[in-house]
Amino acid sequence: MPHEVIMPALGMAQDSGLIVAWLKSPGDAVKAGDALMEVETDKATMEVEAAHDGFLADVRAAEGETVPVGRIVALIAETADGADEAPAPAARAGDAPDAAAEAAEPDGEAALPEGHQVIMPALGMAQDSGIVVAWHKEPGEAVAEGDALLEVETDKATMEVEADRAGYLAAILAEERDDVPVGQVIAVISAEAPATPVRRAMAAAPTPARPEAAPARPEPDKTAERPPIPAPRPAEVSTATAPAGRILASPKARRLAAEEGLDLARLAAAGYPQPFHVADLETLRALPKSAAPAAAAAGGEVGVISAEIDAAAYDDFQAWLASVTDTPPDGPRLLAAFAAGAMRAARGAEGKLTIAAGALGAPAAMDDPDLAPLSAAPAPSEAPPALILRDLTGTALTAVKPAAAHVPRLTVTRRGDTLALHLAHDAAALPEEAALALVAGLAGRLSEPLRHLL
Repeated sequence: MPHEVIMPALGMAQDSGLIVAWLKSPGDAVKAGDALMEVETDKATMEVEAAHDGFLADVRAAEGETVPVGRIVALIAETADGADEAPAPAARAGDAPDAAAEAAEPDGEAALPEGHQVIMPALGMAQDSGIVVAWHKEPGEAVAEGDALLEVETDKATMEVEADRAGYLAAILAEERDDVPVGQVIAVISAEAPATPVRRAMAAAPTPARPEAAPARPEPDKTAERPPIPAPRPAEVSTATAPAGRILASPKARRLAAEEGLDLARLAAAGYPQPFHVADLETLRALPKSAAPAAAAAGGEVGVISAEIDAAAYDDFQAWLASVTDTPPDGPRLLAAFAAGAMRAARGAEGKLTIAAGALGAPAAMDDPDLAPLSAAPAPSEAPPALILRDLTGTALTAVKPAAAHVPRLTVTRRGDTLALHLAHDAAALPEEAALALVAGLAGRLSEPLRHLL
């Protein structure tokens, strides 16, 4: 079966593309990823790649022709016998009804409000449709240029579609979970506030938008097309506050986490780097359940233990390591070794001990940094860390108070010749006696590094 090659959309402001040049001729063999043609829009010129292996056939648009988004410009045949020898004449304006107009006003339906038509965009040549995940605006609502109108899911990504002009959302022509072909009109933005805004599913007749007091409009039955969204599982919902503010994650990862009742803040608290993607949800599901969120919700406070020591011995030790080692450890790696030793002694821990250490960037998790040679970096770990350490000695920062401490957080800062240690923890993650022993043990190790490390 031949595969269709369509004119893609780079954004909501694009409704057509100019074919600058065909890079393959009819009958040529093509592979997925080969450049087929060069397309110019009002914002960029790009090469359009083949999404399938085969032979270029039935070229329907010539070089120099402007083609509406979503229209078929060629086919990729499975065999050379299916490839045409010459380009077929392209469809011209007026030869057939415009596809967008047909989608907007099917036979027998009332005319839509006048205004700018918003189409389903294409992210690439392999995409022929998009699923409406959610509308962020209601019919009749004012929109500004750049406002997020809706969220669209394809087979490769979930994205927010922005308004390319200001006005009023006069019509919504596809409901949530509708699978809409690329290039089809999904909304209308009018210059004036609409008297009777329209909202309908992709195949439904137009109806006035619901007033606030009106009964809820029944949702179209899509169960045959897509499985129902599972209800959140309250037992897995965490009340943890996101460390350092907003959690960075892809829209699809946020949506799936919300559907399953998963808290992305637990990944951040465990030291995993942001932004989070769908693959990170497997790690989140595997994280052990902790009583710390419940304690925080009940009003538990984060305790902070601090200590100060003279930095001279630690500085001398770093200088000595640099003189005898070709690749001396960086600050976070070295401090992780001392901290792991102190934590192992404080908790009486046996077996693997994972520490996540870093400076201003995302901390890197490593297993047993106190047991590995300093000349060799420990292998990266995917296990949840028992301690998150930040080496801020090279910055002007003097202390960090985390919003949550479900995983103990240790920061090391510097002022002149003094090193300051700050440990934030809660009792569920690290009892006070063990926290005191950890800070005291680390202070002792940094004061006499040769004795404790070598």
